[in-house]
Amino acid sequence: MATLSSNTMKPPELPWKADDLPPFPAVALKALNLIGGRDTSLVDLCNLIRSDPAFSTAILKIANSPLVAFSRNITSVLQASMLLGFQRLRSVVIAVGLKAYLRDKFAPPLRSCWRHSVACAMVAEQTARWSALDKDFAYTAGIMHDIGRIAMASAVPELYARVLKVGADHPQDMLRTEQELCGIDHCQAGRSLVAAWGLPDAFLQVTLCHHDPGTEGRGAISVLRPSCLLADSLGFAAVEYRALGSYMDILAEFPESARSHFPADAKELATQIQNEIDIIESA
Repeated sequence: MATLSSNTMKPPELPWKADDLPPFPAVALKALNLIGGRDTSLVDLCNLIRSDPAFSTAILKIANSPLVAFSRNITSVLQASMLLGFQRLRSVVIAVGLKAYLRDKFAPPLRSCWRHSVACAMVAEQTARWSALDKDFAYTAGIMHDIGRIAMASAVPELYARVLKVGADHPQDMLRTEQELCGIDHCQAGRSLVAAWGLPDAFLQVTLCHHDPGTEGRGAISVLRPSCLLADSLGFAAVEYRALGSYMDILAEFPESARSHFPADAKELATQIQNEIDIIESA
């Protein structure tokens, strides 16, 4: 995985207590900490999954789905773990973890955030693969980049509803509106949550800089901004923007090594993404 420098400045204060939010699922936190090199045991992760009936069921459903397309039925978490491999299992666990985090409050704005995160993760993963970057980290970064927005919509729903009513032409407009109405934007909120939850430093940059146009050359994090824009243009926007670039215009921002691999027809890519979302949501 590419090394990302972390911002050592103290993160801004949240307008709510991080402890007031539901805890992120322990299995998913374990998987996230594996990225930081704090633990490298596939067996430990597998055992943790097996101890949680909801995660066990979800992993088995995904392992037996067209998303993975194994040639035989998968009947145990251990079998799924060995066949998926460490990185893929970790990515799936984190995606399922975000879904579990939202389970009790899957209101339309939060469902839009969830769908956008999965779409961004899929685009980022493919872009990283074709650009010789860490595709597994790119997928996880896509899943986690908007955790600050999800937290704001959960913790201060009335205030965030006002943010959404204002609308925006571009992501930077939304950040300014969040600052004006909530005292913090979702990038700063995400960074604060990463610090409060003790997640690996790589996610400080993921949450704080995913709208920053100056991320070129920062490894896998550099694919997040165009991946967000492409996900939005395909109909998987976390919020409604009044103006979105066209599919082909946004593709022009991608590395040349990745650009030619995406379908020429935006509907084809949107269908691929929707199919993955449907499988994870049903798990």
